[in-house]
Amino acid sequence: MNKIIHSASCSCGQLKAQATADPIRVSVCHCLACQQRTGSVFGVVARFPSASVTISGKSSEYVRAGDEGSKATFHFCPVCGSTVYYTSDAMEGHVAIPVGAFADPQFPGPTLSVYEERMHSWVSMPSDIEHIA
Repeated sequence: MNKIIHSASCSCGQLKAQATADPIRVSVCHCLACQQRTGSVFGVVARFPSASVTISGKSSEYVRAGDEGSKATFHFCPVCGSTVYYTSDAMEGHVAIPVGAFADPQFPGPTLSVYEERMHSWVSMPSDIEHIA
């Protein structure tokens, strides 16, 4: 039986995250903070149980308070600046990894889209996922 391994890294390869489980959920967030953090019009993250994720390399941290008051700690590479993972008070026991860090076009797609009231007008999400305004 093959063990599931999803490997993510920053652009320069110094900071890595490896998950030995499939994601619990893949979600798209259209909030303004995710837009600023990613430099894109939304963020896409895969959530994993903390016990299934191994981190290697050095990271810098940025802590941000969310709209509901919980704090998220983003870990990014101090060399190239890529965010590789984050944790949040609101999802204790879990690690979120940006899907782009996996550089895997076969990675599972989203099942949830949130903050859609802030979604850019030209963006459309799959109709078969959960949508939260």
